[in-house]
Amino acid sequence: MSTEGWLADTRTSYDTVATSYADQVRDLLDETPYERSVLALFAELVQATGGGPVADVGCGPGRITAHLRGLGLDAFGIDLSPAMVETARREHPGLRFEVGSMTDLDLADASVAGLVAWYSLIHVPDDEVGPVFAHFRRAVRPGGLVLLGFHVGDGSRLKTRGYGGHAMKVHVHRRQPAQVSAWLDDAGFTAEAQMTLSSAESTLGGIVFARRRTDGQ
Repeated sequence: MSTEGWLADTRTSYDTVATSYADQVRDLLDETPYERSVLALFAELVQATGGGPVADVGCGPGRITAHLRGLGLDAFGIDLSPAMVETARREHPGLRFEVGSMTDLDLADASVAGLVAWYSLIHVPDDEVGPVFAHFRRAVRPGGLVLLGFHVGDGSRLKTRGYGGHAMKVHVHRRQPAQVSAWLDDAGFTAEAQMTLSSAESTLGGIVFARRRTDGQ
């Protein structure tokens, strides 16, 4: 499938489920203490390097963006779905949310101190991950941190319904942490930590912390 094809399907699907999705995940962090610890560590590490803007890419209804703001980060959200961005603005007034795509990230070079992609890479095909990570590297300043959350496993499945039974058409890709770390390395990041966990967020979730290298590679 072309980039335009899967992006259009993903955008339409999440426009369709935006309200029900927001209702389903609104309080999910209350049930996921390990994920809260991961996000707190990310905030601590970003602040230890001097802080600065943090992009939540694929922010959905903005719950992670708002949580990061509560942890003291200057976080803002970007999402492919206009309906998700509208929902995020409504649920978190005063925070910054923009429509955009990680496949063509509209951020200035080295403009963010950190970047989070929290279960938002799961719809990106394998052959598009490298270009996406190249955008991440361009946007993150040298020494800046990237935090990724994703479903662990092998292979993909087509999701045709979800979040209240609404029609969807998105492929859900499951990956191994070692593969994600290797892709990051190819893009100019160094993976500093990787882990798996099970919670209400994912039956088996993967977490990778990676830092943009400062050696120009």
